[in-house]
Amino acid sequence: MKAYVFPGQGAQFTGMGKDLYENSELAKSLFEKANEILGFRITDIMFDGTAEELKETKVTQPAIFLHSVILAKTLEDFKPEMVAGHSLGEFSALVANGVLSFEDGLQLVSQRALAMQKACEIKPSTMAAVLGLADNIVEEVCASIDGIVVAANYNCPGQLVISGETSAVEKACEAMKAAGAKRALMLPVGGGFHSPMMEPARSALAIAIEATTFSKPICPVYQNVTATAVSDPAEIKKNLIIQLTAPVKWTQSVQQMIADGATLFTEVGPGKVLAGLIGKIDKEAVTANA
Repeated sequence: MKAYVFPGQGAQFTGMGKDLYENSELAKSLFEKANEILGFRITDIMFDGTAEELKETKVTQPAIFLHSVILAKTLEDFKPEMVAGHSLGEFSALVANGVLSFEDGLQLVSQRALAMQKACEIKPSTMAAVLGLADNIVEEVCASIDGIVVAANYNCPGQLVISGETSAVEKACEAMKAAGAKRALMLPVGGGFHSPMMEPARSALAIAIEATTFSKPICPVYQNVTATAVSDPAEIKKNLIIQLTAPVKWTQSVQQMIADGATLFTEVGPGKVLAGLIGKIDKEAVTANA
């Protein structure tokens, strides 16, 4: 079965999407429509901006979404039998899967980025990567720390990202090293995503999501929150709202997709991060880039 996966924040690079824009009339029209919807020429930043400009949350999230979704729309043989997206990538997956329209997906991603930015300004929060520890040890260490720090991204076995209050994440990093982690390093991110620190953003985004039409998907979506196949629009909506404050169960999602018959994982969007993670989750998995 063909599985298509969509990357999240961190996959951006200068020049992303430029080939698509120059070589496809459909892509060009969608990029121009995106410039109108957003109210600024995001294509200028994507194609010719600096790495610093691309890092701005209001730019990064829509840029990765646009690259993924427009690429999917220009693929001649795009016939997904299952889809999944990592964090932000779940929105790309839902547009590619027919749940959200291109316009509604972009509006939600833009609102998500701005809501997350605001939440980051309320209280200092951050994330850290923990390498070489079993998931249950990471969870136990987080639970032992005074303050808010939780497991946020289950990326692959031995690679887990923690998230929360800056001081609690710093303490947790020291405790992870003491527990035998190969590395525990702070990440250069704007805040503590996929943790209770994003509650203000979740509340704001919930209103926008509730007001948006979700259609029946053309194939199951494996959502970050459940790591299971979901096809009911109401359930997809509910899980998408929870996603901002809940962990990204990427390892579990990929394992479930393989158990359900996935034979080829194609990464749609900038970079090859997910293909790399999938190879670490299951050494037999076959991956490709769109």
